Amino acid sequence: MISMLAAPLGAMRLDINIYALCIATFVLAFAACALLTPLVIRAAVRLGHFDEPDGERRIHNEPTPRVGGIAIYLGFALALFVTLNVALSNNSVIVRYLDTPDLAKIIGLLFGGTLMMGVGLWDDVMGLRARDKFIAQFIVALIAVLFYGFTIYHLSLPHFGLVELGWFGIPFSLFWFLGMVNAINFLDGLDGLVAGYTLIACIALTIISLMKGQYLVAITTCAIAGSAGGFLPYNYSPARIFMGDGGSLFVGFVLATVGVMGTEKQAVAISLVVPLLILALPILDTAKVIARRLHKGAPIAAADREHVHHQLLDLGLSQRQAVLLIYAVCGILGVVAIVLSLPHGPHVL
Repeated sequence: MISMLAAPLGAMRLDINIYALCIATFVLAFAACALLTPLVIRAAVRLGHFDEPDGERRIHNEPTPRVGGIAIYLGFALALFVTLNVALSNNSVIVRYLDTPDLAKIIGLLFGGTLMMGVGLWDDVMGLRARDKFIAQFIVALIAVLFYGFTIYHLSLPHFGLVELGWFGIPFSLFWFLGMVNAINFLDGLDGLVAGYTLIACIALTIISLMKGQYLVAITTCAIAGSAGGFLPYNYSPARIFMGDGGSLFVGFVLATVGVMGTEKQAVAISLVVPLLILALPILDTAKVIARRLHKGAPIAAADREHVHHQLLDLGLSQRQAVLLIYAVCGILGVVAIVLSLPHGPHVL
């Protein structure tokens, strides 16, 4: 007993399984973001960083702080740092559940996520032209693909098996990152929409990742789900704070990175179809809006009320009703993805 008390904390072996680690990651991210968000609200009010209502595309009636992405980012980063440090300091966990070389990916994810959040935060605070914001997004995506190896070299497709992309993997990966961050950014049009959608989507992604043995992916999705969950009470209608472009671009980058991480090991690869299915609504909505703008000859980045959440409001739904309906669609898509990912499911993804 004395020898155990005398042993350094880092040398103590805690019998923590991957499920406990995932739950701890979620709870820590949730608590950190829930505690940090009121502080961010106060700071934003003091500094005057508000999203002003315009009576057209924006539907809120009062000036609302728009830098909530800071709390989401900090909650996510804190949860990963703490839980992965626990895993690294306990050999039984790291050997059984995590592949040590893959932990370097977390550094790339945090670095790239920091840069992407910075791009959005700059737009929230200072304002950026659409072209300049896209160029900044492209540079961050390029860093993630070329310097940190977040590249999709092969796809696992239903009925086709493994499809090798070769050199085409680099432009495909850039398209994946840019498409995902902008899809989530465009979805952020109603109180609580992106935060709740992220929470539901990441719960489904966590379940599938655990089923496939992608434990680092599962921990990462638990961290972003916890942050989104902790932020949601302050962001749900009527919102006290918005996540802003900083938050939506960061969430989109994390989801894009998780999708790439899930395809890396052929033996346990999660098909890219899984995140595509779970996130089908924002992806298809973005594709539809871009196609419509191109057809009209309007700028792709032009603001309008053509997104699905705006159309639901035009049909007479309240903001909460529209958000809950989209939550339900995300939940259904998540359940479908889980069923299709089962080892003996109808169509293995």
